[in-house]
Amino acid sequence: MDYQNKLVLAPMVRVGTLSFRMLAAEYGADITYGEEIIDHKLVKCERRLNVASGTTEFVEKGTDNVVFSTCDEEKSRVVFQMGTSDAVRALKASEIVCNDVATIDINMGCPKAFSIQGGMGAALLSKPELIHDILATLKRNLDVPVTCKIRLLKSPADTVELARRIEKLGVPALAVHGRKIADRPRDPAKWDEIADVVAALSIPVIANGDVLEYDDFSRIKTATGAASVMVARGAMWNASIFSPKGKSHWEDVKKKYLRKSILWNNDVKSTKYTIKEMIAHHSCLELPEGKSINKADTLEDLARLYDLEDYFWTVKNIGPLTHNLNHVL
Repeated sequence: MDYQNKLVLAPMVRVGTLSFRMLAAEYGADITYGEEIIDHKLVKCERRLNVASGTTEFVEKGTDNVVFSTCDEEKSRVVFQMGTSDAVRALKASEIVCNDVATIDINMGCPKAFSIQGGMGAALLSKPELIHDILATLKRNLDVPVTCKIRLLKSPADTVELARRIEKLGVPALAVHGRKIADRPRDPAKWDEIADVVAALSIPVIANGDVLEYDDFSRIKTATGAASVMVARGAMWNASIFSPKGKSHWEDVKKKYLRKSILWNNDVKSTKYTIKEMIAHHSCLELPEGKSINKADTLEDLARLYDLEDYFWTVKNIGPLTHNLNHVL
């Protein structure tokens, strides 16, 4: 995978499923990260081809719970992000999915209590030996690239030191979120500290933080010197942020996302969550639309709410053939 001058969709829990990744790519995203999947969950999965939806699914054994799904169309750009605190388990999980994705990425930046308490995410930032064990084990045993995403440490010097240690392990790129563990999204991203990492490394750095408009891609690249740029909330609120033609109206993007969710049979809870995030940012969930979404139990219910019933049944009746029909896409 080429990491120079790329627009990158960040990993986002409950948002970064196949339908949203395909939407982001259609608008211009070059690399699309999936939502973080915990290794404990993936090792309980088996690979299954879903002919009806044209997808490859990783399903929890003994259930119909789809933990991760992908398709041939995105294989060259999809990054599988994993939460882990153990090298052996990380390898076992990676071996299940590695032949269907472009890259395996280890989450070393999530500051949420669930990750920290499980020794995953940002908890790894203070465990360089464990980082070495995980990355070295994956690099030694996998044929796909292995990368990681970190966030800033307490001091710029500490961040640079860790980044250099990671670079020595042979990763092809490093994503850096310009916030520290204690920082919240409302706190400004520290682009200057990302620039310190860029200056210290020879591998491509992917800069992440406070990219909310298309012009921010060039702004953060100029400020940091990063090779590529990653966007999270800006894309969640309006995936057309990746388009050089300018943003589409969020209502149009929302409906297009629902069409993708129907097309790729996205989990209804994930679909509802993502639509509600769009509405909460641009409008208000207390209006009738938000209340109706809360009552929806199926994708068909959502299709009915947005006058997409005909589309829903076209997809259900034709199946994966719809992926090749422009009027359905």
